[in-house]
Amino acid sequence: MSTKIIRVIWAGRLSYSSGLKLQKIFANQHHQKLKEDSCNTLILVEHDPVFTVGIRDKEYTVQDEERLKNLGAEFFRTNRGGLITFHGPGQLVAYPILNLKQFKSSIKWYVCQIEEMIIRLCAELGIKGEKSPNTGVWVNDKKICAIGVHGSRYVTTHGLALNCNTDLNWFNHIVPCGIKGKGVTSISQELNINVTIQDVLPLLKNAFQDQFRCSLIEYSAEEYCQLFNSINKSNICI
Repeated sequence: MSTKIIRVIWAGRLSYSSGLKLQKIFANQHHQKLKEDSCNTLILVEHDPVFTVGIRDKEYTVQDEERLKNLGAEFFRTNRGGLITFHGPGQLVAYPILNLKQFKSSIKWYVCQIEEMIIRLCAELGIKGEKSPNTGVWVNDKKICAIGVHGSRYVTTHGLALNCNTDLNWFNHIVPCGIKGKGVTSISQELNINVTIQDVLPLLKNAFQDQFRCSLIEYSAEEYCQLFNSINKSNICI
């Protein structure tokens, strides 16, 4: 059985809206060519400060939205699973845009693979990450990695957010992922040293390849420029 090829792009620091556009471009390619695996893409990004809510989060009102925006962050309502969370500097966000029919046609299986991948990554750093009845990866009662995905005809969007050296004070203004009585943590906090996104990037790429039994191929500089030109000219949203 041949190894699947997944294209990977490190998009750097992007606004959340630009990240949505980037996801939409690759998701559309899947829906136009569902029998080909060349569209499978792993987007890696760091976002400007933003609070996002999922499809089940109805309790955040317009007043709540304004309160959070006044902290200096953006606010987005999305079509992913899960409740409210924060993305921002020092957090590695991964958006796998995959056609699960080429892996296993199960969103539950997919989320489980992401959790196991992050647990493997944490173990490599000497951190004991665990699953719980609540989605994500936990260190004791503190979430180190949030997961919220969307599937359309088994094409995935959204993904995971791993706290590397994130300012965790941002989470004090919300109930992270809607789970009361639980906290958040980061790789840096658990190890008591500063661990950056750049430190974690190669570990995540290796863990992703092992977990999904694939080979990651980097985007070229020319492809990168073409892609971001298309984002800047695009009005699409997800």
